[in-house]
Amino acid sequence: MSTLKTFIVEDNPLIYENLVSTLEELTNVEVVGSAVDEPGAVQWLRESGRSVELLIVDIFLLNGSGLGVLQAARDADLPARRVVLTNYASADIRRRCAVLGADRVFDKSCELEELITYCTRVADGSATAPGALNRAE
Repeated sequence: MSTLKTFIVEDNPLIYENLVSTLEELTNVEVVGSAVDEPGAVQWLRESGRSVELLIVDIFLLNGSGLGVLQAARDADLPARRVVLTNYASADIRRRCAVLGADRVFDKSCELEELITYCTRVADGSATAPGALNRAE
């Protein structure tokens, strides 16, 4: 099982800390960077020499939006898997995220176990191919 170099975009410090500790304890995730807003995330992702295999993005941020981060990742042809972790996982948000290249969308309030399972499956190679948002995991 390989270690997933992961970048997280989350503006709530408590959620961020809990997410990092949970993912690093229960999966083979290594958080190599983070941002609290769209400009910080886009800058980090554009810096040369930085590579990540998994991008976890919240939609509503202190400044900007996770949708803008997804757009920047798509425009840069970032090879990382892109997932959204949000409290607003409506059908419309899921569609918009899919259009912007998100591989999966997880609801913070009720789908954390699914995110953990997804990360485990990406690390062990058993997850569906990137871009398979609507396929069952």
